[in-house]
Amino acid sequence: MKKLVVLFVAVAITLACASFSFALKKDIEFKAVGDEGSVMFSHETHTEKAKMACKECHPALFQMKKGADVLKMADMEAGKNCGNCHTGAEGKPFSIKDKEKCGNCHKK
Repeated sequence: MKKLVVLFVAVAITLACASFSFALKKDIEFKAVGDEGSVMFSHETHTEKAKMACKECHPALFQMKKGADVLKMADMEAGKNCGNCHTGAEGKPFSIKDKEKCGNCHKK
């Protein structure tokens, strides 16, 4: 009986971890207020391709609850949220201030 309980707990933990990892691969849509077009944020692009850890953004830059953050370009230009990394500086991704790169995030 004890082995069965240990096995059940191990399976439950494995399933919980797997579902959490699956959730990280989901895109999150941020609706734009104006006509810029919504932004589809890809966890996969940031965690797997850019090799970033969750703790690099959560909870300092973004809350863990979907929809809890309201993103504003002015805040990003001040270095908050996406603007913390997207500066265009050496070793950093393109700057959010670069108007030619708007289409990298905003999709109409």
